[in-house]
Amino acid sequence: MDERDVRDASVTYRTNSWRAGCDESRTSGSEGGPEKRTGPKGQHRAPGRPYVVMVLGTRADADALWDEVTAVLAPMGLRLSEAKTRVCHIDDGFDFLGWHIQRRAWRSRTGKMAVYTYPSKKSLTSVTDKVRALTARAKHRTLADLLRRLNPVLRGWCNYFRYGVSKRTFSYLRSFVFKRVFGWICKRHPRLNLHTLARRHLPGWKVRDEGVELFWPQAVVVQRYRYRGTRIPTPWSNATPGQPAFTE
Repeated sequence: MDERDVRDASVTYRTNSWRAGCDESRTSGSEGGPEKRTGPKGQHRAPGRPYVVMVLGTRADADALWDEVTAVLAPMGLRLSEAKTRVCHIDDGFDFLGWHIQRRAWRSRTGKMAVYTYPSKKSLTSVTDKVRALTARAKHRTLADLLRRLNPVLRGWCNYFRYGVSKRTFSYLRSFVFKRVFGWICKRHPRLNLHTLARRHLPGWKVRDEGVELFWPQAVVVQRYRYRGTRIPTPWSNATPGQPAFTE
């Protein structure tokens, strides 16, 4: 990263916490995955807590925060995971909680920049892998059974990512899901031609069985958050000179 000002730099941190008094220790696995029991007896290693620090300055200013962040976390029983901490420029983008956050040219605004949030490639790969596993041929007896398992996965993923730049991703996911489900139907009924298959199982090209219809990701309404920073009340903005910001 060059010496650009930071709107410009972000520091992505991940911490590990330790608690005593447990019979076994547990180390967190992949993000969102199960914990593994390893390590010395009597300690508990909780899953890492990711967070982002935005810095207005240069790369050197961002690097200078390492010691400061470590000192802040120590009294809380947390320690910085150096292996999972990175410094990057906001123009290069970074992944955080399933999102890819990056500053790019503002669409329809010539010469202006804006920060966009997209579903990350890792998150998209995760949901497509789940769809691929659920649509394995031997997994379900009927199409309705498949839809009952598949719909909650798609609905939950799309509802989480509906507040970003996700419309194209939803359209891609819809196409991927339809191909997988259609392929599953073809394998379940290998002796039927496509015309008979579509008439029996895809009326109006809608995937439906026993009153259960396939959830379509592209039907989810994307709602972008508006900037409200100047209108959000804070203790600091409400405090009057000479008086503390917090009262008990």
